[in-house]
Amino acid sequence: MTDQLALWTDDIKVTPKFKAFGRVESTYRTPSPEDFQTEAVDSLELTFEGIPGDRHSGITRKSGGREPWYPRGTQMCNERQVSLLSVEELGLIADRMELDDVRAEWIGGNILVTGIANFTRVPPRTRLAFEGGAVIRVDGENMPCRFAGAAIAARNSGREGLDLLFPQRAAGLRGLVGFVEKPGIVSAGQAVTAHIPEQWIYTNLNK
Repeated sequence: MTDQLALWTDDIKVTPKFKAFGRVESTYRTPSPEDFQTEAVDSLELTFEGIPGDRHSGITRKSGGREPWYPRGTQMCNERQVSLLSVEELGLIADRMELDDVRAEWIGGNILVTGIANFTRVPPRTRLAFEGGAVIRVDGENMPCRFAGAAIAARNSGREGLDLLFPQRAAGLRGLVGFVEKPGIVSAGQAVTAHIPEQWIYTNLNK
């Protein structure tokens, strides 16, 4: 048993915790819960429900295609209250799609940040602490989908194929989703600190 435990612990590669620093570029919310695309606002008042009145607000939500382990429509914890995007990564997506730009509001973004490298790869459990007091806990990557691609196509004279191109070109760049751990105000110009937790690669020892 001792040898088996040693194998388990020795096989895990650990990266110590650290901080990364950035700034809020702009903030957005949906005009109504029925809308997908967002509109620029001066600031966001985050509560434990997320952004009040936004499409994704609520302490709970209904499961969908991302949760095949539940029957569709199952009530579950809402870990997707806020969508966060990166200025630098949106620029890369635009380049890959051969577009002049891809804007956060077209694809339902709530908070646009700059300065944090490889933003979409920020790991789950990271705390994004904003200068206005709000803290968002990262759930994980927001996977690019055809629905968002269709919104981009509509902004580019319906250019054929953009809806399918977006999931391909935006892989690993589409930003993060998270939930409000501590309420507060988020507005443009605020500093944001990413508290990256200790990370490890969990190797499949069952194979």
